[in-house]
Amino acid sequence: MTTPDHPVDHELVRAAAHAARTRCRGDNHTMAAAARARDGRIVTALNACHFTGGPCAELVVIGAAASQGAYDLETVVAVGDRDRGVVPPCGRCRQVLLDYFPGLRVIVGAADQLRAVPIAELLPKSYVWADNQLDPG
Repeated sequence: MTTPDHPVDHELVRAAAHAARTRCRGDNHTMAAAARARDGRIVTALNACHFTGGPCAELVVIGAAASQGAYDLETVVAVGDRDRGVVPPCGRCRQVLLDYFPGLRVIVGAADQLRAVPIAELLPKSYVWADNQLDPG
């Protein structure tokens, strides 16, 4: 399933790159994420590396956004420290992002070929968490 790409939110990429460049220090924080909420706000966050499998930056940005009252995220991007550029989300992040925000766009690709794609395109034929939830009615 290939869908047309959406315009790339370069301000969002710059926000994540700035967080990666200025806030990532050592082995504990190696990735930054930025998400744009429906109201236009940009929220940034860092991963928390730990031998137990600490959370990725994309997961931390979900909590950071919620703590600021931004529950409807439209676009997300992750950028690596040491000028690694945009890094696509891992499988776990893809699943969580799809479950929380099925209409989310994710910015992926090399610096000169960035594109914004629907999260569902990054995780085709996915497990649907909501299908497993009990109907409260």
